[in-house]
Amino acid sequence: MDTTKETLGFQAEVSQLLKLMIHSLYGNKEIFLRELISNASDAADKLRFEAMTDSALMENDPAPRIRVSYDVAARTITVSDNGIGMSRQDVVDNIGTIAKSGTREFLAQLTADRAKDAHLIGQFGVGFYAAFIVADRVTLVTRRAGLTPEHGVRWESTGEGSYTVESVEKATRGTDIILHLRPEEDDLLSGYRLREILRKYSDHIAIPILMKKEEWDSEASKQVVTDEDEQVNRASALWARAKSDITEEQYHELYRHVAHDADAPLAYTHARVEGRQEFTLLLYVPARAPFDLWDREHRRGVKLYVRRVFIMDDAEQLLPAYLRFIRGVVDSNDLPLNVSREILQQSKDVQAIRTAAVKRVLTLLEELAEKDPSKYETFWKTFGRVLKEGLPEDRANHDRLAKLLRFSSTHNADEAQTVSLADYIGRMKDGQTVIYYITADGYAAARHSPHLEIFRTLGVEVLLLHERIDEWVMSSLHEFDGKRLQSAAAKDLDLSAIGGQAPAPQEATPTGEHASLLERMQAALTDRASLVRVTNRLTDSPACLVSNDSGLSTNLERILREAGQAVPASKPILEINPSHPIVRRLAEETDPTTFGDWSQVLFDQATLAEGGQIEDTAAFVTRLNALMLTLAGAGPSRVWMPGT
Repeated sequence: MDTTKETLGFQAEVSQLLKLMIHSLYGNKEIFLRELISNASDAADKLRFEAMTDSALMENDPAPRIRVSYDVAARTITVSDNGIGMSRQDVVDNIGTIAKSGTREFLAQLTADRAKDAHLIGQFGVGFYAAFIVADRVTLVTRRAGLTPEHGVRWESTGEGSYTVESVEKATRGTDIILHLRPEEDDLLSGYRLREILRKYSDHIAIPILMKKEEWDSEASKQVVTDEDEQVNRASALWARAKSDITEEQYHELYRHVAHDADAPLAYTHARVEGRQEFTLLLYVPARAPFDLWDREHRRGVKLYVRRVFIMDDAEQLLPAYLRFIRGVVDSNDLPLNVSREILQQSKDVQAIRTAAVKRVLTLLEELAEKDPSKYETFWKTFGRVLKEGLPEDRANHDRLAKLLRFSSTHNADEAQTVSLADYIGRMKDGQTVIYYITADGYAAARHSPHLEIFRTLGVEVLLLHERIDEWVMSSLHEFDGKRLQSAAAKDLDLSAIGGQAPAPQEATPTGEHASLLERMQAALTDRASLVRVTNRLTDSPACLVSNDSGLSTNLERILREAGQAVPASKPILEINPSHPIVRRLAEETDPTTFGDWSQVLFDQATLAEGGQIEDTAAFVTRLNALMLTLAGAGPSRVWMPGT
């Protein structure tokens, strides 16, 4: 056993974090006790979980508990637990170096606003360091369950960049945290004050929090600590109580405990399901996104209990990935206590819980959208992109999810996503049977897409889909409430029922007054466009691109290529506006070289107009310069081109 005393330096991020703590990053200093109690509760949960396969870890002391005490003379507060405890290496890994707990991301998100920064602390699992808000020295004595007494560890630091660690004797498993208070924190050396804080923040903790009873000593005219234990919290699982017995503040405190979030939740649902299976759900919608929201593989949202016994806090089988932002508790009466991840994946009971949990969450969101639109708008801004993942993934709830979608639209003046599909249908024009949308790489590109010109002329609303996931969503959303959805950039756009023109039949060889122009342009663009044709969808722009028969929009093809995906070779259709001055001027051009340059520039401009990127920007600039010189009368239109 290593009995030496070492002085080690904190990881750089930890030192920075300690400086923030010491300068009272928390606006409410009493939260330090909530964080320490929460950590002690987690240690008890971990012990119960490990003891399912190794009962010796209990060491003839199976009853979990947390003890809080204070010493006026020594000016200390001690928080003790008989949970899993830590080994010497655990102490160094988990306290001296905590990058794996999210500290790097935590520090990256810090701003100059202390009030906002304070809310990040618990979210990133660094609550232990809140002890330095009220203490100028913290001592930790711990022993991991299963190790012998001589393997105890003593850790100590003043929070100034280093700490000491040494091996000590510790008869009992678990952890003692001793806070040596700062001079200005004497008000905490009071049994009344500590009980007040514990009942306020930790009443929901499901294991007993004990303090020594205090009695009034009339002779000394003060409260005197006795040798008798007193339980401070109710220590009953909050979710197991009747809803009528739970206050909103108690719901919020449980949320802060399970979500490690200093804010109140946006909404929650609490339900007990009885019948062939019995389980309880208490699920929360956070008011803001957790730092790991976009990590689909590692989800720590919902804690699983079996008959009030904690099992695991990352049971991803309980909710689908598109609801990974949900926090809360699921408590089953039917699952075995030794349930494993493999059992969870195969269990019909778990599938029933999952189905019920999804329905409860969707009902909660539906009620929020209907009864409190401003709150739902907050939800959508925060989690809308995640919820969209459910459309292609969850066919069973497809219609319910479609009702919850919100979009930007030409009906609104800004990019706020507030328009539902039901809103759109309520504003449809007489004779309109189709919901129109446009996809683009960004709001500006969608808003100014040339494909919208005919819709503006006809006064038809178009949904503006400008997030990358929207292409995936629309691949599975073909109709809503009996109305078909169609892209405004569709190859065969028929607006004749609402005042537009029906598309002209496509012919292998162009005919009519524009036949010569189309043939010449097709020859000039043979390597880039599958077809050049006249369109009636444009009013202000000279040209636009339309997808061919491959089934992929030009925006989706671009997204797939940028992601490194193999995309079938295809060329878009170039549609031209024959009444536009540029197209009319092009039709009069007799010089083959100049005509070819104009045709290439029109194709490149159409690509740019929908947010795409030009493959050969040098050639585009050269052609454009040449044409500008020609228009200015400064010389021949053909100048040096790359490769010539």
